[in-house]
Amino acid sequence: MTNAFSLFSTLKDRISSRQARIATVGLGYVGLPLALTISEAGFPTTGIDLNRARVDAINAGERVISYFAEDRIARAIAGGKFGATADFAVLQEIDVVLICVPTPLSPAREPDLSYVVRAAEGIAKWLRPGQLVVLESTVWPGATATVVKPILEAGGLRAGEDFFLAFSPEREDPGNDKFDTKSIPKIVGADDARSRELIDMFYSRIVARTVPVSSLATAEAVKLAENSFRTVNIALVNEMKVAMEAMGVDVWEVVRAAATKPFGYMPFYPGPGIGGDCIPVSPVYLSWRAKDVLPADHRSGARQQRQRPRHDRGPCRGGTVEGRRQAGEGGAGADPWRFLQEGHRGHARKPGACHSQPAGGDGSGLRLSRSLFPGDAPDARSPRLRAVCRCC
Repeated sequence: MTNAFSLFSTLKDRISSRQARIATVGLGYVGLPLALTISEAGFPTTGIDLNRARVDAINAGERVISYFAEDRIARAIAGGKFGATADFAVLQEIDVVLICVPTPLSPAREPDLSYVVRAAEGIAKWLRPGQLVVLESTVWPGATATVVKPILEAGGLRAGEDFFLAFSPEREDPGNDKFDTKSIPKIVGADDARSRELIDMFYSRIVARTVPVSSLATAEAVKLAENSFRTVNIALVNEMKVAMEAMGVDVWEVVRAAATKPFGYMPFYPGPGIGGDCIPVSPVYLSWRAKDVLPADHRSGARQQRQRPRHDRGPCRGGTVEGRRQAGEGGAGADPWRFLQEGHRGHARKPGACHSQPAGGDGSGLRLSRSLFPGDAPDARSPRLRAVCRCC
């Protein structure tokens, strides 16, 4: 029996019997609901957060997240299977470590993985053979293998042999009374079979359904695909609202009627911007990574197309489809990543911004919110606002 197989078998047995000890690094709107759900499934769970005031409030049973049941945290603390700490040393007794920290954009609008790096460094100090480490934060495809893995392996242990490494993107939707952490299917991926089996086995005891994928990068890309899809469609319907209003057409009636089509259509509704911390961020992570791996001739060709004088690119207003195609505004001549990185900026909100606040640093979100809610400030309780202010 090899050492790797022995470590794998031991952790597998502990997960199966629900004796595995779990830790979530980060107790925000992702990490805390996940930690509570895991403890409610019977696993002894510890939440780790560097914010000592938040840790103290959680251990006192306070409702630190507004949409939680009043006594949910208090019941978990009283049950003895959940507690919070600011001390990473607890990780030496932990079997499964889940990283749930923010991944915002830098001032230069590039991926900022500093929270992930610091979390990985904190884990690495206490990493021991036989542990499973899972990244849940939104990252670009390849980040777990090229950023997190080297940090964890710096002490000499090897992923897939001495410890196990997986990725499972969070899909939290704060305040949704239809879908909660337990009922939302969980994507699980890893680069080696043992890590993949362990993460699948673990989450199958927590959530209603797991969806295994072939690699870390695939699991990372799933999250970006989901949120980029939402970004593009929310931005599209916001633009449609402005255009149709000018045509004297009620976009709400249009969307409701279009939604009766039983295939090929999903309704999205206008709103003051793109809600949540990661929906505006994910497309930038995707486009940043795509520009890093796409051939140079592809990138330079798209850039040259955009830099051509507008009068030389065909009619852009009221022109033909062929004219727009030649202008690089659609079809083969367009830069496929331009919109993802730039086109949504006017509708994006800063990471951590309140869902009820108008979006867009250039004022476009505010203008749009005023057109949607004439005479009144946007209200987070509005069904129209809530239709777009979902997180991840």
